[in-house]
Amino acid sequence: MDWLERMSKAVDYMENNLNIAIRIEQIAKEAYSSPFHFQRMFQMLTGMTVADYMRKRIVTLAAQELAVSASKVIDVSAKYGYETPESFAKAFKKIQGIAPSEVRQSVTRLKAFPRLSTQMALKGEKALEYRIESQGAFPVVGKLERMTCNDQQQVRQVPAFWEYCQRDGTLSRLASANSRGHVMGITMDMQPEDEEFTYMIATKGEDSLRLEGEYWIERTIPASTWAIFASDGPIPEEIQRVTQRIYQEWFPSTDYEHAGTPEMEVYPPGDPTKETYRCEIWIPIMNRRQSRE
Repeated sequence: MDWLERMSKAVDYMENNLNIAIRIEQIAKEAYSSPFHFQRMFQMLTGMTVADYMRKRIVTLAAQELAVSASKVIDVSAKYGYETPESFAKAFKKIQGIAPSEVRQSVTRLKAFPRLSTQMALKGEKALEYRIESQGAFPVVGKLERMTCNDQQQVRQVPAFWEYCQRDGTLSRLASANSRGHVMGITMDMQPEDEEFTYMIATKGEDSLRLEGEYWIERTIPASTWAIFASDGPIPEEIQRVTQRIYQEWFPSTDYEHAGTPEMEVYPPGDPTKETYRCEIWIPIMNRRQSRE
């Protein structure tokens, strides 16, 4: 069974259980995948987290029911698994822009988020350039921020964090602390059902590094087997495009899954706005069989 079929089974399972609380482990099982890998694949393929998708689908169906029936808000909220009408109203207003009680007003316009459909797209892009390496654990030092992938907010938050670190001199200090001048962007502390993660701008270094009299934050990257992909072109557009291709094309065509440990972007010295700029994306991987052991 290929990834397209497995994803379709998982979507079917979600759609058939929108009115009950289901865990990511149950959904991932339908796709014969580890929970972490499924969540990461789903987000990269659709631009939504699993929780995001289910919220939008539930509110879509609830809005339709409120619009065409005499059902009470309290009954509809209970039907779709909300513990209180207040929590339902909050989620509903965030997505629809109105309160559930306003749905039956004649001028109301509702938003409908359709069910996901899976299909194959044939593309003629150049081959992805990558290598496989295994490395032991190593320390990194730098600054970090907590980000959210709810509603794709990380697309704005991560570049803003880089801009901040550029302005306050963090990037130049980190580059000077590394013998090769490399700076890394590290995504870590990701949980399958958590729509937040930690993003760290760092370099390999020692815990004695200081910034304005304060110690840098140090974390340890665990020993991993990495799939390392080249990205040639201006940042962030090109690295975002290559990352999408890794999840849309490379993972589905291999026996590998994301290992669930930190992933990294490695930026060498140079002008990241140039077409000739080359950086790397490091994805921790494991064989699919390992994820089910």
